Amino acid sequence: MRFLLENEKLIPEQLSDKPGAKRITDFETGYLQPLNPTFNYSSELQHLLHGKQLLLEEIPFSLEVIHHHYLNGYLQYRKCIAKTKDGYDCVRCGNSNQKLFASFGCARCKNECAYCRKCINMGRMSECTVLVSWTGPSPKVGILGKPLAWEGMLSPGQQRASTGLMKAVQEDDQLLIWAVCGAGKTEILFEGIETALQAGKKVCLATPRTDVVIELAPRIKSAFPGIDVIALYGGSEDRNKTAPITLATTHQLLRYYKSFDMIIIDEVDAFPYSVEPMLQYAVNQSKKEISSTIYLTATPNQTWKNEIAAGKRKAVTIPARYHRYALPVPELRWCGNWEKILKKKRLPRNVMAWIKEHLEIGKQAFLFVPRITYLESIVAILQSLDPRIEGVHAEDPNRKDKVARFRSGEIPILVTTTILERGVTVPNIDVAVLGAEDKIFTESALVQISGRVGRSAQFPTGEILFFHYGKTREMIKAKQHIEKMNKEASQNGFID
Repeated sequence: MRFLLENEKLIPEQLSDKPGAKRITDFETGYLQPLNPTFNYSSELQHLLHGKQLLLEEIPFSLEVIHHHYLNGYLQYRKCIAKTKDGYDCVRCGNSNQKLFASFGCARCKNECAYCRKCINMGRMSECTVLVSWTGPSPKVGILGKPLAWEGMLSPGQQRASTGLMKAVQEDDQLLIWAVCGAGKTEILFEGIETALQAGKKVCLATPRTDVVIELAPRIKSAFPGIDVIALYGGSEDRNKTAPITLATTHQLLRYYKSFDMIIIDEVDAFPYSVEPMLQYAVNQSKKEISSTIYLTATPNQTWKNEIAAGKRKAVTIPARYHRYALPVPELRWCGNWEKILKKKRLPRNVMAWIKEHLEIGKQAFLFVPRITYLESIVAILQSLDPRIEGVHAEDPNRKDKVARFRSGEIPILVTTTILERGVTVPNIDVAVLGAEDKIFTESALVQISGRVGRSAQFPTGEILFFHYGKTREMIKAKQHIEKMNKEASQNGFID
């Protein structure tokens, strides 16, 4: 049987009144009778597709089974590529940049077929393909009793944020939680997630980075041991599963459609989410029209800060860490023309003195540098002091192994690019930035880097140094940002 696309509906050719409708695919099967009142839908297909939008080839069911469900009102078909007066729009990722569309000679529709290059790594979206979504009954979700097993105590700042979060969930509202690095944001979410689950709501915690999803999954599962939790990222084994709690990279939300009652976006200021409209589009498309949206950040952008100050954006600020110690404040230290010195295969004296001191006292440290090209030269110099010193960057195939060895104490000094400005917690370390004047070190980046220090209750203090060849506005703003948070925390009685 041939299937035709007519008025954005995929139907068998025998049922079409328009012989010129565009052919979608060929499939040999019997005649399909629509609207069978005795038809029983597949619960497996329901669980796979509910709240999602998948390409036909992503669905592990026969086309006959899929189309039977469509004819009986349980599925929706939507064109992948919408034709506009300016060219094309991608229905899945929202791309309307015509430079990111291309065409190919399609064996399926026998025409030149346009497709979206923007989201092709999630499966090719072309003119003659369709997205399939579930429109039938929602799977029954029964949450009995108290799903939250975590019995820890929240600090006053954490409790204030948690209370605001529960209210946002109950009222299907938006909320920004502005919490300093190390404030314990994950624990703040627990009561809000429980509130959503008890109301039969479906929850998603989304983050820009895969390693954060992997790190969060066991913590969320431990807090909610009786609730199914899935973790979605590139290569995840949970891809065809559904659950009351979904952890996902923001890229994975491209596969969801009006699915979540509550969505939490962690590190909303982080790359690539902060600069990629496609990911913001994916988040908006994945949540239901009536839902709650929670944004988490330690470093909101200036627009959001202005909206908070003007009362135009609901926000809760947590200016202190849970252990009631002030945030370590950066020290700015001039180190001369370090790039010129590096060309001579040396480092500035005060930088070398700082490294030697840490090797002598046996205290681990991060040394952040602005570029990969500098990193390799710096590591070579420092390995003459201690061959255990290593460097790591985004393209390093041994990145995860090196970070694990640093956490275990095998590596005394880890030289790194901004790839480790977030998400890595080591209890007792100091941090320095070499070349802090470089434009890559924005206020946000420097605040996040500073946030690596003093996170543990056992080691709540530490040193953060900005080695520079000239102070920048971003360095000064980062220091002022941290000092402002400490002042607010002191005024609210959040630090001792």
